[in-house]
Amino acid sequence: MRGSDVGQEGLFSYVSAEARVPKSHPLRKLKLVVDGILASMSAQFDAVYSDTGRPSIAPERLLRALLLQILYSVRSERLLMEQLEYNLLFRWFVGLSMDEAVWDASTFSANRERLLNQDMAREFFRHVLAVARWQELTSDEHFSVDGTLIQAWASHKSFRPREDAEPPADGGRNASVDFHGEKRTNQTHASTTDPDARLYRKSDAAPAQLGYLGHALMENRHGLIVDVEVTQASGTAEREAAQVMARRSIHKPGASIGADKAYDTQDFVARLRQHGLRAHVAQNDTNRRSAIDRRTTRHRGYAISQRRRKLIEEAFGWVKTVGGLRKTRFIGMAKVAAQALFTFAAYNLVRLGGIFGWRAAPT
Repeated sequence: MRGSDVGQEGLFSYVSAEARVPKSHPLRKLKLVVDGILASMSAQFDAVYSDTGRPSIAPERLLRALLLQILYSVRSERLLMEQLEYNLLFRWFVGLSMDEAVWDASTFSANRERLLNQDMAREFFRHVLAVARWQELTSDEHFSVDGTLIQAWASHKSFRPREDAEPPADGGRNASVDFHGEKRTNQTHASTTDPDARLYRKSDAAPAQLGYLGHALMENRHGLIVDVEVTQASGTAEREAAQVMARRSIHKPGASIGADKAYDTQDFVARLRQHGLRAHVAQNDTNRRSAIDRRTTRHRGYAISQRRRKLIEEAFGWVKTVGGLRKTRFIGMAKVAAQALFTFAAYNLVRLGGIFGWRAAPT
């Protein structure tokens, strides 16, 4: 018998969001881990909030919502609030009841400005990494390092001479600017939209773009990211950031660091050796002599490092395509660094889900 297409809206709902989420959904186990991490950060949250005044958005809920924005590639906070309005899975993960009002997008952004700073994002990143170390999933002997370009939220039109403060003659929001044939450098020009961004070409085959450089240090056992750094784009930034992350995160003498040819310089290799680390960099023997020789490359560990270091490209691919870090949503290096840290923390959570089988539904 054919059923009738008659709509009848119920006045009450007796099924909670908790009951509507399948028991096998991968977010269930992820939420348990995230809730434990946020509970351990309670003291840090107390330090940034006043004891008096009107209550703000709970920091735990705000960070869960931002985590969903990364995991589901929601491109703006306004769309995130729209999803929270009718997406029961999002409501359940954040901690909103079926009838609870969703925040205004501007209110959410204002609360995020205070909470998601570089210090808080790094603290969340460290707590996620602590879960992996507690499960003995990270290596303390073998690492890889690399950098990637993060496009700035600024256009080429905004890259103007530093002494030129006048707007284009035709005015308007999207005024025409003819910079063809003009020699533009970071020393003479700056972006009026994002002064911290720098014009940079990642390779000879890539166009020059306004952006930042994001750097990651990966342990080679399971491909988890153990440190993140964001710097202004320059020709030496990758090697300088690698040294900073190595000093901060590698504490075992004799540990190895794999890297590509861009790190094969005499100065970088010498500084790593001064810190008691082994430089397993790819040899760049084109037009010059490599900083390493057969005393390094003959060992089996060097060949393994060169294979494992390519795992870091998976992290960069995920944070750019899924995590939304290909082009930052924020202006200023401090905010970009906070976004990068939180996005790489989300990547580590997803990576842990693959290791423990959270993402696979039971058969």
